[in-house]
Amino acid sequence: MADSATLHWSDSRCEIHKVVVGPVDNNVFVVRCRQSGEAVLIDAANEHDRLLDLCEALGVRTVVETHGHWDHIQAIPAVRDAGYEVGVTAADAEMLESYDYLLEDESVIEIGRLRLHTIATPGHTPGSMCFRLDHADVLLSGDTLFPGGPGATKFPGGDFATIIESIDTRLFGLDEHTLVLPGHGDDTTIGAERPHLNEWVTRGW
Repeated sequence: MADSATLHWSDSRCEIHKVVVGPVDNNVFVVRCRQSGEAVLIDAANEHDRLLDLCEALGVRTVVETHGHWDHIQAIPAVRDAGYEVGVTAADAEMLESYDYLLEDESVIEIGRLRLHTIATPGHTPGSMCFRLDHADVLLSGDTLFPGGPGATKFPGGDFATIIESIDTRLFGLDEHTLVLPGHGDDTTIGAERPHLNEWVTRGW
């Protein structure tokens, strides 16, 4: 049974649940097909007991990672021990102690009757990836795009020019009404962020 306390967004086909975990307030999302009851968890960040309860309650079948930074992966050993497979991009795979399969750009993750499209968006890390719902204007952006700008690129493997190119060419072509669910903080939309690209380039971080 789905937990209404964690429900963040829904339509007739899909539920997206959200919990905030860990010392840097990571957003963890579960995308659930309302017809089949199957779901995927995005970013096994922290507080593994809480996430395992969520997985059981919402019918999670697999876990996918937006990228390999420490704050997004700390619950992975526990969820794998519980039998959930974890997917990550090849470019970020070495950042994880363990994983089960690789995510590729422009592929489809099937969740019951739902389809999540993968979008490679390097820059925050070499293998950062976003996920877009097929039937609705919803993007799970990890740490690539936030309200007010791109994710940080000061960490090893980060590159500012690359993240700007990823946002401009891979994300800003989406409909302006697309809801953006980031890896930390509040929601935004493509339309709210797109006019500020040149400001971010000038700002340079």
